[in-house]
Amino acid sequence: MILHVMPGDSLTDRFKQTEIEGEIAVCRECLIEGDVKAPTLDEFWTVRASFLDKTYGEAELSYFDDVAAELKKLQNLNSGDEVNLWFEHELFCQTNMWFCLSLLAGTKADVFRIEPLAAKVGKGFGNLDADDLKAGFSARKQLSPDDIKLGGNLWKAYQNSEHAELLRLSKTGSDRFPYLEEVCRAEVAKATRPLQILAEINEAGISEFPEVFAEFSRRAEIYGFGDSQVKRLLQAS
Repeated sequence: MILHVMPGDSLTDRFKQTEIEGEIAVCRECLIEGDVKAPTLDEFWTVRASFLDKTYGEAELSYFDDVAAELKKLQNLNSGDEVNLWFEHELFCQTNMWFCLSLLAGTKADVFRIEPLAAKVGKGFGNLDADDLKAGFSARKQLSPDDIKLGGNLWKAYQNSEHAELLRLSKTGSDRFPYLEEVCRAEVAKATRPLQILAEINEAGISEFPEVFAEFSRRAEIYGFGDSQVKRLLQAS
């Protein structure tokens, strides 16, 4: 089996146009926000379902059917199976990818990462067409067992808010994790820096949300926040 893990539904629609062989699992999570602590995986799904329901009005049944079920496809893979992780470089995508790699701990499958063609943290898959995606797939990089272990350890440190450990792991050299130091430092500052940026934007006289969001995305591209996350930050500020 060949499995492609998409970072969201918008890329999934374009990916289907490539006619690249394989099944799809869509990562519909936003692990960059909300509670992620849980002693077991089953409890983790419940914690996330509750958070998203309270925050965005997502029904728990929808979470288990549309989110957890997709990610569970990463479990119980066999030797000869292939997993392709399509994730961007910013913190939003990286936390999701770290979680996926934690699910792949000890896997017998071959695991690859597909990155956006542009070697810049804020340049993702958003403006790429089917031909671009095929080019990115052709340039994919296989993850070693050490890479998969690193991803799992990054997730564990992130999940438990172990910032010192996260910064230590960020020093690990692997070209499968570009911008790792920048991403981990962004996580350490996540409770304060995004709010500071919004305050600076407000002080500059920018108040309409479309302009606020565009400016925030420019100044804080390392976070990769969507409009929902920025709106929540504005409510908290």
